[in-house]
Amino acid sequence: MRVLRDAARPATLRGRLSLLAVATAAFVMAVFTIAFNAFVHQHLARQADDQLRARASAIAATIDTGGPVLRVLETPQEDLLDTNAWIYQGTSLVEQPPAAGANSPVTRAAARLAAQGGARCATASHAGVQIRLCARPVPPSPDGGGPMRTATVVTALDLTPYRASGDTLLMASLALDTVMLLCTYAVTRFAVGRALRPVRTMTDQAARWSATASEERFSGAPRPAELARLGASLDAFLDRIRAALRHEQQLTSELSHELRNPLATIVAELDWWQARPRGEDETRTAQRAIGDAARSMRTICDTLLAEAREGAGGAPGTTAVLPVLNALADRTDPAVVPVRVVCAEEDGELTAGVPAAVLERIVSPLLDNALRYAATAVHLRAFREPGRVRIEVGDDGPGVPEGFRAHLFRPGRRADPGDGHDGAGLGLPLARRLARSAGGEAELGEPGGGGAVFVVRLPAG
Repeated sequence: MRVLRDAARPATLRGRLSLLAVATAAFVMAVFTIAFNAFVHQHLARQADDQLRARASAIAATIDTGGPVLRVLETPQEDLLDTNAWIYQGTSLVEQPPAAGANSPVTRAAARLAAQGGARCATASHAGVQIRLCARPVPPSPDGGGPMRTATVVTALDLTPYRASGDTLLMASLALDTVMLLCTYAVTRFAVGRALRPVRTMTDQAARWSATASEERFSGAPRPAELARLGASLDAFLDRIRAALRHEQQLTSELSHELRNPLATIVAELDWWQARPRGEDETRTAQRAIGDAARSMRTICDTLLAEAREGAGGAPGTTAVLPVLNALADRTDPAVVPVRVVCAEEDGELTAGVPAAVLERIVSPLLDNALRYAATAVHLRAFREPGRVRIEVGDDGPGVPEGFRAHLFRPGRRADPGDGHDGAGLGLPLARRLARSAGGEAELGEPGGGGAVFVVRLPAG
């Protein structure tokens, strides 16, 4: 059963939504069709009863119950009125239709209605045909001068035309339901296909961008809320891919750089040892040098791989921004200059595409510079930008002189070496170099007031 159920289930989301829409529409249409046809049949039954009662009332108007014998008056439409009509005096049959036999099922049903008295209706079957009968009592005439007689008029009507009309409406409604279900399926498939077309486009773009580590992102284009959330999720996924690639490239570069020197030592010692015969002391010296170089390589590999394994719990090469900023702020002395950390995002979750150590080494020189020149306070602000994380380090100090801005990030340059502050002019260049090596930037921003603001932009993680 499960195999059959899985085989009957459409494989595509468009097919499943279309099937769900058709099933829902079929349920709603079934309810309305049943209710509509029930109302139609009830309405047709009321029409038949109203017609029978109207004929019975017309016939009752021709009956004289004032004399000793019940008399039926002659009228211009007597033949029409007497069609399928029975007249009883008490329980005695006075008149009946010429075509109706005395023992026919319809006549017996008319006699039962007359015997029960009152205005009643019933349905009888004759030769496979449904016949509707209604009885109407004829009140006695109070001014007849003799004993008052009671009479009952029973009229009959063939329900075949009414049943045929009801069946025709039922078939028409079923045909309309079928057309509506087909239209619902076609429109749903078309609408869902149109709605999912941007999703397919975004999926193809994400696949291309992830293969080439592109900086293209979905957050720039206006989209509906659902697609905007999907785009944000894909952007975060692409950012993690880029961060992982950067982390892998950084690890490879560090391994290559750190292993080059001990490997060169091993090669040089082997070349020197093989160049000509050496004495025992020289051989032991060369072996010690080779052993020291090999142990150094092993230490380097163990250190770098251990660091890579420690970062494997989350996305490699990424770090949460706020914990690092809070840790840097906690290391300062609030009694001297308080440091305030502010996150502009409501959820407070900002992830940069660099390791925590790199982020700390980028922000630390900027924070030290702000603490050095701040008058009363320093602020660290974190923002989210499309595909990036923006960190501002600001102070309320004297700011950067206009003529020194072009030399601000040059190593060893200071605006006023005799201002009484420590520093060698190397922190800001180091912060910019590390930011650029991580795919970001560090620059002087516009303070908008007193003091200086340094802006760090890093790839989002």
